Amino acid sequence: MITEAVVREVVSGLQEPFLHKSLGELNAIEEIKVKEEKNHVSVKIAIAKTGTAEQLQLQTEIVNALKSRGAASVGLRFGQLPDEVLAQHRSATAESGDQGLLSPGSKTTFIAIASGKGGVGKSTVSVNLAVSLARLGKKVGLIDADIYGFSVPDMMGITERPAVQNDKILPVDRFGVKVISMGFFVEDNSPIIWRGPMLGKMLNSFFEEVNWGELDYLLLDLPPGTGDVALDVHSMLPSCKEIIVTTPHPTAAFVAARAGAMALKTDHEIVGVIENMAYFESKSTGEREYIFGQGGGERLAEALNTEVIGQLPLGQPDWDEEDFAPSVYQEEEKLGGIYLQIADKVIGLLEK
Repeated sequence: MITEAVVREVVSGLQEPFLHKSLGELNAIEEIKVKEEKNHVSVKIAIAKTGTAEQLQLQTEIVNALKSRGAASVGLRFGQLPDEVLAQHRSATAESGDQGLLSPGSKTTFIAIASGKGGVGKSTVSVNLAVSLARLGKKVGLIDADIYGFSVPDMMGITERPAVQNDKILPVDRFGVKVISMGFFVEDNSPIIWRGPMLGKMLNSFFEEVNWGELDYLLLDLPPGTGDVALDVHSMLPSCKEIIVTTPHPTAAFVAARAGAMALKTDHEIVGVIENMAYFESKSTGEREYIFGQGGGERLAEALNTEVIGQLPLGQPDWDEEDFAPSVYQEEEKLGGIYLQIADKVIGLLEK
């Protein structure tokens, strides 16, 4: 037979998932009832955020802990911690130095990689720019924020999943880049069928619930266009830098201007324009063919009052079957060298 004292002891020792304090420290146990005849326990708990995956996980922990101590069944209700308790403990967290990437004191530079439309190679640019920054000695993270069309894990040849340590997700390290993606949290390449608010919650989780460690740069591979995720990024990261990816085609550049205009309206600094698929160069003759036309990148940069920081030709990486990463260019490859030049220019522009 379980007693109220045992219930309080068990539940008090469990950790609140957002403030990372024990439920006992937070005085979060609001009510305990034990029905002796049925050995049924009813508990009401206050936490920082209700209706979340973290609440569900805590619920499972409480039920399992109480049943292991003799409860036949457990009923749980959740409420919200008072605002003064939230403010007190969040303030204490900030003073202890655990401020996180989104705090005003963060030394991480955020770089969003955006495009006006799909199919211009934005994710390829994101992956290779991140890898090149790491090759130049920078501490780099990469968020695959294209939540509907995640592709970064596959492009980088990542087959493992993130681990969890001390209630924080550990990003996967590949080529010296710490990576997090929605692709790690779905099975069998399933489609994501979410509305805007859920996308914002997932994106916020990528910032708040991932142990990134020290980072010089955190790149975000945004979805194409100016939809919900892009809006969330612009509101969450007021000091974010932005790189716009386009092809030389006039229509692609015209559409990309919308993404650039959105960045300017939300006071994001545009670092520059990268023109992808700028030309095709024959290996035998060295002659260049401008398959998608010319001048789109320059026109876009002029419209956004910035500069073209790189032009990338068409070309496929050399594949290593033993360490397969289908979209990552090696340093010795021509495009790998161009990406290193772009990364070096980005560092120069941001650290001048």
